[in-house]
Amino acid sequence: MSRNARKWWRSHKQKVQQQAVPSHTPLSKQLAHNEQELRKLYANCSDVIFRPFRIGGSIRALAIYLEGLTNHEELERTVLSVLMRTKLPKDSAIPKLLDNVVAVSKSHELATFEDCLESVANGCPILLIDQQDHALSFGLARWEKRQIEEPVAEGVVRGPREGFTESLQVNKALLRRLIKTPALKMEQMQIGGYTKTPVAIAYIDGIVDGDLVTEVKTRLNRIDIDGVLESGYIEELIEDHPASPFPQILTTERPDVTCGNLLEGRIAILVDGTPFVMSAPTTLFSLLQSSEDYYQRSMASTTIRWLRYLFTIISFLLPSLYVALITYHHEMVPTSLLISMAASREPVPFPALVEALLMEVTFEALREAGVRLPKQVGAAVSIVGALVIGQAAVQAGLVSAPMVIVVAITGIASFMIPHYIAGIAIRLLRFPMMFLAGSLGLLGIMLGIIVTVIHLSTIRSLGVPYLTPAAPMKFSEWKDTLIRAPWWMMDTRPHLTGDYQKRREGPDQKPGPEKGGDPA
Repeated sequence: MSRNARKWWRSHKQKVQQQAVPSHTPLSKQLAHNEQELRKLYANCSDVIFRPFRIGGSIRALAIYLEGLTNHEELERTVLSVLMRTKLPKDSAIPKLLDNVVAVSKSHELATFEDCLESVANGCPILLIDQQDHALSFGLARWEKRQIEEPVAEGVVRGPREGFTESLQVNKALLRRLIKTPALKMEQMQIGGYTKTPVAIAYIDGIVDGDLVTEVKTRLNRIDIDGVLESGYIEELIEDHPASPFPQILTTERPDVTCGNLLEGRIAILVDGTPFVMSAPTTLFSLLQSSEDYYQRSMASTTIRWLRYLFTIISFLLPSLYVALITYHHEMVPTSLLISMAASREPVPFPALVEALLMEVTFEALREAGVRLPKQVGAAVSIVGALVIGQAAVQAGLVSAPMVIVVAITGIASFMIPHYIAGIAIRLLRFPMMFLAGSLGLLGIMLGIIVTVIHLSTIRSLGVPYLTPAAPMKFSEWKDTLIRAPWWMMDTRPHLTGDYQKRREGPDQKPGPEKGGDPA
């Protein structure tokens, strides 16, 4: 950002703050003055309710709350109706009123206009009393929220069936329910000049590196933006390499995945208003692992993990290999197969590269249309559209049958990548790989692979190398990378950065008949 842009941004922020909030101006003892200022701030806000009344029929008071975000029935029953019947001396202090009269557990005092605005915006009603320079905030927020459901994009055969919601309080409770130790720390802050979005940082004290926590807080505190509506805002503002197509922060809707990351020394970032929770630092291999890998038996999980790695490579390279072989390297194709492919490509007027690009773009469009359409018709449109368009294109001579098969296998392979954002990175890189294959053949593919590996070697996620434990090499951590070793063998945590608690299991955990006794 240039010097003039920074100067404009600072002046703009000062102007907005002066117009919106009287900063940390303390409340006055005059109720009329406080009401006038708050009504001025909430001008043209029809959903803000000002409820004047008298305490004990004599002392003037004012309740302010947001319609739709406040439990107004409970407010009327436990606060307003009680105070109207209460004889309160004029010199009565607010703490005494809070302790002896109002039966609301979550209540606290407010001293400034800014505190009052924040409380009302969070759905907590405030109470202003004449001749008192403090206000009361009541924890009576209530709004409609979605029930806990299974994440659609991260389904499992074996494992928990619950997912995060858009409520930050619910999401924190889901983590607390799984990790019951007081060592689980959750620090909260607000980000966004207008939205003031609550953001929580979760970590396990004693497992996470303290410098990592400090680094995350520094990056979050550096964010200066008007509003945060989803965790993607924060993800793009704190990652190490914003120009890279590969995600450097793992996002998930599953509490068990987040808790697993916390137990490995990572940090979770929860944002109010979204079910997607971020975990960092992450690696490429973490993005290719599924939560179900740790719930199935080790041999089955290892086999599925190898299959997933294989199909990730297929998703990345298969179209470009087909283009290179058909265009430059006919001698590498068996003769009978080459004759069959040549016969199928005879009516096609386009070169292999154009044919591949045409089919890939069409397939990506069908997949995106299936996501955006209603659930009842989305899957049907994707499948029927692919079949009809593919068959019609072959019969019309626009593409060959082998190309349809290659694109279909590539699409199926891309669905095996467990994390959607990692699959997008592979799909984006598939197109430049096809251009390299169409122009340089296998040499272009090798060049693309080398550039991709070099790029992956330079990426870091909060300072952690992206290819850990392959680069730098850490053989002790391969038991949860290429394979998924049995739990009795995974006795140490992965080393991410700095000091950490290495062991997570006691010694001699291997089961056997001699360990538990023979019932016979």
